[in-house]
Amino acid sequence: MTQRQVYLDNNATTPLHPEVQKALIDALPLFGNPSSMHGYGREARSKTEEAREKIAAFIGALPEEIIFTGSGSEANNTVLSITGCPATECSCDRGQRTHIVTTTIEHPCVLETSGCLSGRGTPVTYIPVDQYGIVDMDALRASITDHTGVVSVMMANNEIGTIQNIKELAKLAHEKGAWFHTDAVQAVGKVPINVRDLDVDFLTLSAHKIYGPKGIGALYVKRGVPFCPLIRGGHQERGRRAGTENTLGVIGLGKAVEMRSLEMAEESLRFHAMKEALRKGIEDLIPDVRFNGHPDQSLASTLNVSFAGAEGESILLYLDLEGIAVSTGSACASGSLDPSHVLLATGVPVEQAHGSIRISMGRENTMTDVDYLLDKLPGIIARIRDMSTVYRRK
Repeated sequence: MTQRQVYLDNNATTPLHPEVQKALIDALPLFGNPSSMHGYGREARSKTEEAREKIAAFIGALPEEIIFTGSGSEANNTVLSITGCPATECSCDRGQRTHIVTTTIEHPCVLETSGCLSGRGTPVTYIPVDQYGIVDMDALRASITDHTGVVSVMMANNEIGTIQNIKELAKLAHEKGAWFHTDAVQAVGKVPINVRDLDVDFLTLSAHKIYGPKGIGALYVKRGVPFCPLIRGGHQERGRRAGTENTLGVIGLGKAVEMRSLEMAEESLRFHAMKEALRKGIEDLIPDVRFNGHPDQSLASTLNVSFAGAEGESILLYLDLEGIAVSTGSACASGSLDPSHVLLATGVPVEQAHGSIRISMGRENTMTDVDYLLDKLPGIIARIRDMSTVYRRK
């Protein structure tokens, strides 16, 4: 009998949407360089610009404000480098604004880049969050100075799903004369986004989080904001990101965004019902659990839960044996044995942080998948706890 397979790790990556897959297959013969002036190049350029227009419209931007990158991580690195690189290496007009402000729960690509820049002399301030992962506004206000160049706060946390009030955060940054960047990789395609309404200066998105191909992302840069390329050497992307465009990836991202505009609203309602059923089922069937992240102000598709007396890695492996895929946190940090920096920042004790899993739903999941997980999870937790002498002594 074929084992049931349930994929619940969509915050790590998503399967290709069937329409995206079709678009990629149809585009395979398109080999021209978008920078070439002949017919092959013009055809590739036309498809690239068509995708750029779709992406811009989806987030309320202008097409010329969209820069294609190799990933969300590259886009985030680009923004931080605008502020953090030594002045002798940068031609953008930053004045003395070399200070970076970010938070303690950002994606590793932001935290590690900030740490690297800090080691080279760039001042960096990390803002704390409350027990739900919401940024401390008073701490942010106190941290922005006349030397702050950029404030970078992720819109929706990849581990606990908490959604920040980006509009208010951007307003605060602008009142102090700083630019504002949001890593919206986990938010784009899940919640409505309009960069004009949010008034952000930079916004990051990634294709493989919204059923598009890997290896392609995009950075929104508000018109008029000073900008320095991270990758130099060519005129591509209006001189803002050198390297021949990944035409297939761009087409895939454009189609993925197009499908999000059609499916996102209905999907969000379905995810909310599934998440509530999952939360209630875990509460009713398993004692000593803790739900992490904001109870309401969070992604409908993400649920992070800690189980006392059970290691997250053990839970993940036992669920995998049942054909269920979940995560113990960020996929980019999954090789580490350290507890989640996000959970620790929200005040979760180390032991509970070690016993956490992230369940992230996607477009292919149904309530039947929730029922299957609730059927298998209680027994797995009980089995792991039975092997824990510490938990049995409680």
